[in-house]
Amino acid sequence: MSDLLPILRGEGRLTRGQYAAAGILLACLKQALDILFLAAWTGRHWHVVNYWLPLGVVTEFHALRGGQVRFLLELAAAALPFIWLGIVMTLARLRDAGLPAWLVLLFFAPVVNLLFFVSLCCAPSRRPDAPHVWAATERGPLLDRLIPQSGAGSALAGALLTLVLGGLVAAFSTNVLKSYGWGLFVGVPFAMGFASVLIYTYHQPRSLLSSIGVAVLSPTLLGLGFLAFALEGIICLLMAAPLALPLAAMGGLIAFHLQRLYRPDRAAPAMLGVLLLALPLGMTLERAAAPAPPEFSVATAVEVDAPPEAVWPNVIAFAQLPPPRDLLFRVGVAYPLRAEITGTGPGAIRRCVFSTGPFIEPIQVWDSPRLLKFSVEQNPAPIAEWTPYEKVTPPHLRGFLVSNGGQFLLTPLPGGRTRLEGTTWYRHSMWPAAYWRLWSDHIIHQIHLRVLRYIAARSVAVR
Repeated sequence: MSDLLPILRGEGRLTRGQYAAAGILLACLKQALDILFLAAWTGRHWHVVNYWLPLGVVTEFHALRGGQVRFLLELAAAALPFIWLGIVMTLARLRDAGLPAWLVLLFFAPVVNLLFFVSLCCAPSRRPDAPHVWAATERGPLLDRLIPQSGAGSALAGALLTLVLGGLVAAFSTNVLKSYGWGLFVGVPFAMGFASVLIYTYHQPRSLLSSIGVAVLSPTLLGLGFLAFALEGIICLLMAAPLALPLAAMGGLIAFHLQRLYRPDRAAPAMLGVLLLALPLGMTLERAAAPAPPEFSVATAVEVDAPPEAVWPNVIAFAQLPPPRDLLFRVGVAYPLRAEITGTGPGAIRRCVFSTGPFIEPIQVWDSPRLLKFSVEQNPAPIAEWTPYEKVTPPHLRGFLVSNGGQFLLTPLPGGRTRLEGTTWYRHSMWPAAYWRLWSDHIIHQIHLRVLRYIAARSVAVR
């Protein structure tokens, strides 16, 4: 008990063994309590994904009902003691390993915090009076032969080794599991940055700038490899870069701090081995949890200098649109060409033809000239990828960004004018959902504007 009190006050130290044992014990206790709590409240079974989606789906704050708000508040209150224990234990472990206290912020980063926990479980203790120097000791024979002594050679070794391992893990996620989740977009770049710098600093200390450069180089080469082997196109790689590169730099930054304190070759084999096993296992568990894709909506409105009766015929169908000028569409994002309709009233079939194929849209509500609402039975590919090859077909082009339905709402305004609003409801199966929603919302908004502006121009022209 006397050893525990300093830790609870934020002053003690924990060895890696103590930290691992306490962390696993608390995680098991928290999991058991969460299972009981969720079952008592909702009758549903607890999955790993509920740590990020307590309600099972992504729900906007303003859409939460009273019971859901109460459930989330009580769940947060029950988690507070575990959060506090996790923080003070992590600070004690960082203090024992001689690492900066600000790294405790990674405790709150989804997926990254699991890799951070593994790293702290592997990092050896450091005496408080130990100098910040790199002293010579024996080296592991295998890695010693694989990793060159020179800075350029070790940087290349770090980039290439993690390129191979990261590529295998990424291919396992996309082609075997058919999953584009947290493990792929968060775990892989963070682990690649961490492992590449761990290898880069294996023989001797390196500078911060060069370490961050090596960390960022590793996932960059992976992206170029996907492009070279026709596994991905340029557009999706550019979309993933703002998420992947900072995570890789973060992983490299942690490895940089490790190499300043003690010989990396003592911890490198264990850390690399744990990462190689942890990532595929985590991806498999994430895929098994199978979270329901969240549904989002995007609404865009324009004002038309024509009454609803003049706008309505251009809503239900419109002729060939002019070639797009927006850079977004010119680089390959699918864009609308024309709309055709067969029949009238509910049950009619609308075909909105895009550059990559048609949307098949059965009409659900036909309230002329106020509301046209439809579901979507068929979705074309959202992107025609830029690639050096004739065509690439990564799995995420089919079924990972899906429109569920849409509507056009016409509201009369004073002066014989109309407010024309288009709404699309869609879902995607790519995580973190909030990050990929930034891209998908923007793309759908631009699609809306292309259609709405054309309808407005045609309605005014024939008035």
